[in-house]
Amino acid sequence: MAKNWFPVNDFEVRCSCGCDKISEKKVLVEYLYLDLQTCDRCVGTNNVLDEVMLTLVPTLQIAGYEVNYNKVEIETEDLAEKYQFLSSPTIRVNGQDICELLNENSCGCCSKISEAAVDCRIFEYEGATYEVPPKEMLAEAILKTVFGTSSGCDCREYKLPDNLKAFFEGKNNKSSCSSGSNCR
Repeated sequence: MAKNWFPVNDFEVRCSCGCDKISEKKVLVEYLYLDLQTCDRCVGTNNVLDEVMLTLVPTLQIAGYEVNYNKVEIETEDLAEKYQFLSSPTIRVNGQDICELLNENSCGCCSKISEAAVDCRIFEYEGATYEVPPKEMLAEAILKTVFGTSSGCDCREYKLPDNLKAFFEGKNNKSSCSSGSNCR
């Protein structure tokens, strides 16, 4: 199977699924989300991740790591495909999702944005389920990924999930209605 390679700032070129290490002393943390205006889940996760990164970045830098923290709003199907986006919100370290399992439930906020039934990610930590992950979970998962104690990637072929197709289609239909065209 052919891998999808793309440049990541000055962090070299890597496989889009993250199975190839970027560098021993470089850490790329990516926050991928659908909405930071309306979605409580995305906004809450963003705030918790910002707080965790405020603590982890200086610590990793002292340990000799170069840290890059990027946020990417997945606004279109093209972006979803480029980033091989499976669910919102997603946090990746060096291209690897920090969550080993993908679990979702109904997201009222994203469903409202798109006027379609949309499921978004939930986070499981120490036997409990969260729509917004706790700080401890994020810090632990990021550090496990940086220091190589989390599971690796299986490099499977990407296909845009039906859930996200419905979100983008609904969002596009809704925005075309607000621009004065024929609406349902």
